[in-house]
Amino acid sequence: MYFVYMFICLQDKIIDRAAIIESQHVNRVVEACKGRTIFITGGTGFMGKVLVEKLLRTCIGIKRIYLLVRLKKGKQPDERLREMFKGVLFEKVKKLNGPDIVKKVVVIPGDVSLPNLGISSENRKILAEEVELVYHCAATIRFDETLKKAVLLNTRGTKYMLELAKEMKDLLVFVYVSTAYCHLNERVLYEKSYPPPANPHYIIKAVEWMDEEIVTSITDKLLGNCPNTYAFTKALAESLVDEQMDKLPVIIVRPSIVIPIWKEPVPGWTDNINGPTGLLIGAGKGIIRSMYCNSKGYADYLPVDVAVNGIIITSWDYIGFKKRRYYNLTSSGEIKVSWQQVIELGRRIVETKMPLNGVVWYPGGSMKKSKIMHLICVALFHYLPAAVIDFFICLSGNKPVLWRIQKRISKGFEVFEYYANNQWDFNNDDSLKARHLMNEKEKEDFKVDGKGLDLDEYFTHCVHATRLYILNEPDDTLPSARRHMLMMWGLDRLCKFILLLGLGYVTFYFIIAPLLGITL
Repeated sequence: MYFVYMFICLQDKIIDRAAIIESQHVNRVVEACKGRTIFITGGTGFMGKVLVEKLLRTCIGIKRIYLLVRLKKGKQPDERLREMFKGVLFEKVKKLNGPDIVKKVVVIPGDVSLPNLGISSENRKILAEEVELVYHCAATIRFDETLKKAVLLNTRGTKYMLELAKEMKDLLVFVYVSTAYCHLNERVLYEKSYPPPANPHYIIKAVEWMDEEIVTSITDKLLGNCPNTYAFTKALAESLVDEQMDKLPVIIVRPSIVIPIWKEPVPGWTDNINGPTGLLIGAGKGIIRSMYCNSKGYADYLPVDVAVNGIIITSWDYIGFKKRRYYNLTSSGEIKVSWQQVIELGRRIVETKMPLNGVVWYPGGSMKKSKIMHLICVALFHYLPAAVIDFFICLSGNKPVLWRIQKRISKGFEVFEYYANNQWDFNNDDSLKARHLMNEKEKEDFKVDGKGLDLDEYFTHCVHATRLYILNEPDDTLPSARRHMLMMWGLDRLCKFILLLGLGYVTFYFIIAPLLGITL
């Protein structure tokens, strides 16, 4: 009997070990999504598109994805969705899972900025009956947005979404996508709630009945120490979600600065020129020559595919374990990239590997610690060349463009300088705990760490994708772009030589010659 008992115990251990080994090859996130219905706002935005693509490609067992889409520029929601699926971002998922996979995505016409989200009573009932997971990504990310519009979209829109969530009978999790940069008075942001900069309910009521001109006139007073309407309204929205922690299965995720795709499905892909991409284009075209910035400082960047993986993993973590409610999706705890490194990497790539077409001057310039020196350089190297070039453009019978571009760049610098000359750090201990719960298969399918990141390769992909998908500069234009860059290099060196020669002559004529008693 003893040997029989030992044999049974040994057999149980073998079975347990086999089960453990097998579990390492099962993606529990994918399994948890099978048969689920998901509702996404902001699904036509940068991060939203990548989220939809990832769910369709990896979680193929999903029953349906409802997407809130508004009328935009005369285009109906269904038309906008069809155009979105024609993009290069969705080529891989259609190739892997078949072109009909996109039929799982169903449009819900509406607008987050409208009362009750602009959703019809029929569609509201459908969402209440069917939806189990909600990803609320919709927001205006313009830092210079008017306060009224930002409140109605970012804050009141979140309030309406929470009200809709209360009607959902089978809701498992409501994921609010916030930002790591919305509590800017905190030099270290922890994964917890923070008091809002104002009462969100009062602010919503105030902007609803005030005219936009009145709201704009008191914006600075309402913002207080908050530098822009984006951070202000996102912090207000967080507090609305915080209020529902005991009533709804809500979680808050805080991605940092979201940048182009790192790995999948299209390395380097982006659909906008916000943030670092805009700086990259401006510097690569030779338009940006000076930045007021602490070169040794760093920002927290997160490739959008890593951010989306994190958003999906955190929802799975809450559904399965219900231990965490706040997640900082940040990277600087593992990888710190200084502004100087960003500029040097970008410059080297656009100068040698991936030059942009039609550069107006050879990429150069530098970061300035002195605000006065920066303003002098902006006048000399931004506005003065823009005025000269625009003058010749006018002579050729075309409309001037560079002066207008420089004004837009200067406006963007106002936002950039605040973030570039201040430093924040982020604690993401709880997010790391969720990461440690993942098995090897899940870590492979939903990569949320920076292991294997090659910055040079990543930036090259970013510039290449920017050429292709933002600037519409195909690869067959690279040879001519390289020739043009070489010509600009020669012109840049020639102008610098002439300038130095002139400075040398003036110095000798007015300073050295009189001191030596030489008469010229």
